[in-house]
Amino acid sequence: MRYATTALVSSLTGLSTTQLREWTNRRALVPADVPPAGKGSSAKFTWQTVLIIFVAMTLKSRFHLELQAHRGLFSDLGHALRQASFVGLWNKKLMVAAHGRWALVDASNTIDDENDALYIQLNPHLEKLATGFALPSHASIPGQLDLFPAQAVEGKSPAGDLNIPAPELEASQVYAQRKSA
Repeated sequence: MRYATTALVSSLTGLSTTQLREWTNRRALVPADVPPAGKGSSAKFTWQTVLIIFVAMTLKSRFHLELQAHRGLFSDLGHALRQASFVGLWNKKLMVAAHGRWALVDASNTIDDENDALYIQLNPHLEKLATGFALPSHASIPGQLDLFPAQAVEGKSPAGDLNIPAPELEASQVYAQRKSA
């Protein structure tokens, strides 16, 4: 299971750490998967929880809805997403209807004119999650996971600090590097 820290989730979502703490701890709208162990420690979040935070942000910013009223939706959606695959959510949208009803539907489905509902496209949020959690992107083969997903690395060489030569170097170059060191 991959977890993201509060700092990474804040960076992915654009929420301040204070706002994120408000939503996850104080108001418990979308609880963290692993609560902070104490003062100065970070909460930990799965991609499913971060996707729910994206949904909450959309409801708040685009539709100006009070999030406390949708706490049940967030909880139910969390249980459903734990059973869903990341790859299976591409090209889906979340339909939020009256009385707490919701469904994940294909993005290509036409809107049902007989029932009022809000539709939230998931692909933009999944793209951010794919980058932040090193998960399969939309460009991957549909229904297939990458064997070795790319890991996001900041400012380090693939070999890290071990001074291991890059695989594209020929043996003579490796020998020359080691001899000069």
